[in-house]
Amino acid sequence: MGAADGPPVVIHPASSAARRWPTDRWAAVAAALRGDGHRILLTGDGSDRPAAHQVAAAASLPSEAVLAGRTPLAELIAGVAHADLVLAGDTGVAHLASAYGTPSVVLFGPVSPAQWGPPPGPHRALWAGRRGDPHGMATDPGLLELGVADVLAAARELLLAEAHRRAERSPRSAAAGAEGVTAPAVG
Repeated sequence: MGAADGPPVVIHPASSAARRWPTDRWAAVAAALRGDGHRILLTGDGSDRPAAHQVAAAASLPSEAVLAGRTPLAELIAGVAHADLVLAGDTGVAHLASAYGTPSVVLFGPVSPAQWGPPPGPHRALWAGRRGDPHGMATDPGLLELGVADVLAAARELLLAEAHRRAERSPRSAAAGAEGVTAPAVG
């Protein structure tokens, strides 16, 4: 389904406390998508490195998959712009994915996606429908209602759509769709 040498799936497990989905859940998502054949990259800033390494270890990802704290902003932006998919909480990285039209799954906890969610397009905003304190010191209870299966279903749907979109744009599929057209004889 995915290509380990193609564009990556970017997972940004970092967020403020109220918007931080548990690392064990991010790890389960990362492991499943890696099992589907996707290359996974974990982003964040320097303070997010320990959590990113926890996700990587639990998902059996190589340490090279952890870009948190070692990627300049311009490289992070380029990585998001060229990713097959971005998975993140309600963060700046999710907004970058929206701005570049990169398919994204964005997890919302204390704030409704109607307020800050992605625009229409190749994005899925997951929300349990419960409002809370976006500045709380613990993960929002509504965010905890989102399960690994919910995130994986949305991710796989978008990855499949992205694979179809890329296949339609590839020269091979264009040639296959040109039935009845013959190449000129080379003499």
